[in-house]
Amino acid sequence: VIAGAGSGKTRTLTYRVAYLLEQGIPADRILLLTFTNKAAGEMMRRVADLLGHELRQLWGGTFHSIGARVLRSHAEILGYRRDFTILDRDDAKSLIKACVSDAKIETKGTRFPKPEVLNEIISLAVNTHKTVREILNEQFIYLFDRHKGDSDLDEEIPRLADLYAKRKRATNAMDFDDLLALWLKLLQDHAEVREHYQRRFQFILVDEYQDTNKLQSDLIDLLA
Repeated sequence: VIAGAGSGKTRTLTYRVAYLLEQGIPADRILLLTFTNKAAGEMMRRVADLLGHELRQLWGGTFHSIGARVLRSHAEILGYRRDFTILDRDDAKSLIKACVSDAKIETKGTRFPKPEVLNEIISLAVNTHKTVREILNEQFIYLFDRHKGDSDLDEEIPRLADLYAKRKRATNAMDFDDLLALWLKLLQDHAEVREHYQRRFQFILVDEYQDTNKLQSDLIDLLA
């Protein structure tokens, strides 16, 4: 649905869900994806108001919350335990800072990128299906100009990204990007899991679809 702000796109999606349910489609065959918890809660509430009752079987939520739900069921296949921890931005930043220390990267006097910048570089690489080197050369070339240290950023930052990934796995932790990236990997690498969810979700509805990135749109394409 392409239309201006406030013209009723979300309302249309809500009524679509209600219509499908009235047509006898089982609630657990519908997947409703949004971008914020607030939007997810609002849409689920609207559907419940329309129908006059709540629908616990309906899978609705943000990309990340649905990703976490799927991964909790299949974590072992990916080498994680089901009780994995989800790192927020501050947790991720702290872990990256620890990785910089572990990697013995000299940061004093070299203007080495701060943990939040390193987190942004790693996150962009994951969400665009590009390498850390590609992201550095495309969007962070300014770092090379201002970095006066002896270390080579082109080598140090990819090495740091690898160390960060290993530390997360070793501590049974995933960051927000992993909830999408590992969900996609699960579907791509394991046919039986992919086919299970492809059969299950007969209808996939995405609010604000134009805001999907490469990773999210690949997930939807694969599920559909």
